[in-house]
Amino acid sequence: MTRSGGAPPGRPTSKKLGENVVRIEAEALRALADRLAGPMAADFERAVELLYGCAGRIVVSGMGKSGLIARKIAATLTSTGSPALFLHPAEALHGDLGMVVRGDVVVALSASGETSEVLQLLAAVKRLGVPLITMTCDELHSVSDSDEPRSLSTLAQAADITLDCSVAHEACSLGLAPTASTTTMLALGDALAVALSQRRGFKEEDFASLHPGGKLGKRFLRVSALMHTGNALPRVKPGTAMSDVIYEMSRKGLGMTTVVDGKKLVGLISDGDLRRLLERHGKKVFDLAAAECMTRSPRTVGPDVFAIAALDVMEQKKITALPVVDAAGHLLGVLHLHDLWGTQML
Repeated sequence: MTRSGGAPPGRPTSKKLGENVVRIEAEALRALADRLAGPMAADFERAVELLYGCAGRIVVSGMGKSGLIARKIAATLTSTGSPALFLHPAEALHGDLGMVVRGDVVVALSASGETSEVLQLLAAVKRLGVPLITMTCDELHSVSDSDEPRSLSTLAQAADITLDCSVAHEACSLGLAPTASTTTMLALGDALAVALSQRRGFKEEDFASLHPGGKLGKRFLRVSALMHTGNALPRVKPGTAMSDVIYEMSRKGLGMTTVVDGKKLVGLISDGDLRRLLERHGKKVFDLAAAECMTRSPRTVGPDVFAIAALDVMEQKKITALPVVDAAGHLLGVLHLHDLWGTQML
């Protein structure tokens, strides 16, 4: 008979089981980090250099749970500047093998190193002369008192570089379901992707160009992609009468207008400027020209500045619009706070 709302006597609670799973996987990651810092460091560096020199694509393959991890590794590589694809080993045997060509590098994942579908890819990989990196649970760097040589899996023996994803035991209570082993594979794949990204000199703007639809990518939009240009750009000449200035501001709907002499920005008149002028001069303001009312040398921004940086300027200066100019001070456009709202940066 069990206690109401509790686990049967002698059986661990779900909370304790969950804690044990996380601790086992955390320990597997710690052991992996120790191998990367020590005996596996040279193999890891060789793998990064081999991937860096890849003239084609990085083809990542695995079956079952390892296949799911392989998909994620391929996606991470691609999004951080290293073109990669996932190749399902079973589908490869029915035509998709044509996805692998000379110049590629294959990364194969198999905990046992004996997954039949993955092993059947070896002949094609060797025939094409494609380098092979493997992630297996072969204990390549374990300490043993035995003088007998370790028996490596078929996949590890066939590899140009084998990376050790071995674990003391799986986190599954039965010791059967891939848990700790797939966690180490995922972490090792992330380590390869990040190291390779740094080796390539991958930058924030590169990330943004590969993620134009995501929120992270939107943070790295350039001012030039959001600014108002052409007929939507409010502008008047220095000699324009204030009645026409007000008409231009109202017609363009940005709450301001630029003052331009030829192509060069010489000033700006905002709604706030207009209110202060009316308070000071009353109706006489309509006898004035734009050059007499404008703010000279207004704050500006360049077209290649990140929009998030322009937003920071607007917040600090408490302004809602920024003229966009080139190195010569020529007016290119106007960036408005409303345009930034549309990017969900606010």
